[in-house]
Amino acid sequence: MCLNIKRIGGLLLAVLMVQCSSLKTNSNQEEWEQLFNDRDIRDWTTKIHHYETGDNYGDTFRVEDGIIKVRYDKYEGEFNDRFGHLYHNKPYSYFHLSMEYRFVGELHPGAPSFTKLNSGIMFHSQDPKTMPKEQNWPISVEMQFLAGLQKDKARPTGNMCSPGTDVVYEGKIDPRHCINSNSETYFGKQWVKAELIVLGDSLVKHIINGKEVLSYTKPQIGGGVVDRFDPEIKKDGKLLKEGFIALQSEGQPIDFRKIKIKNLKGCMNPKALNYAKHYIASDPGSCIYK
Repeated sequence: MCLNIKRIGGLLLAVLMVQCSSLKTNSNQEEWEQLFNDRDIRDWTTKIHHYETGDNYGDTFRVEDGIIKVRYDKYEGEFNDRFGHLYHNKPYSYFHLSMEYRFVGELHPGAPSFTKLNSGIMFHSQDPKTMPKEQNWPISVEMQFLAGLQKDKARPTGNMCSPGTDVVYEGKIDPRHCINSNSETYFGKQWVKAELIVLGDSLVKHIINGKEVLSYTKPQIGGGVVDRFDPEIKKDGKLLKEGFIALQSEGQPIDFRKIKIKNLKGCMNPKALNYAKHYIASDPGSCIYK
């Protein structure tokens, strides 16, 4: 799954070599942390367009049968651009994220047509507490999830979209809001496994059902799409080293489950009590000694 590193700068070369040897599937489950406990979303915070942070309008994000469900049956009227996100309360920098999603039901009346069988997960996102009530999207990078609409027309999933951000793709900043992956097209109500490998402000890899489908580098603040943001937050050109992870809601019912993360930044001193071999980025301040 290691990408061709000839296009990446020499400074990143050493990191990639470690990453390629360290991020293969590991049977040691102790390295993984469950972001979702299968019972509730107490460790998560909602932010829905037109509402204050923490207001889970219409019970948009709910937990049933060990699944986070995104639903709109309690909405009054049409969708009215009530784009929403559910943020895990802990930011991450270097990590390997794994989860499963499936599309269900019909698009809510009034939701934009492009949101049909469309959702995603945001990462390196701004803190939802820094978002004004009328900001439509978080400044973040998105791993976009799509499902097929027509049997004879490809619609890949695991794409990259960039609300208020830019990324370097094939050696230069790509002006497109979304970059398609090379994944297969998935139809119907099937579970799809999505994984993200994120190395701070350097490398990002998208993986669908075990296959790498997209890679890019240097996520940074920039670009458009996001409206009515706090200008103190949107500093174009600033590299995104860390941020929050959020599940998306934009009018299409969807289910999420088996959400777990392997933190790749931690104590790399073998003398510390919390030393772990799978870390690839050092955080000396986290080391615990006798």
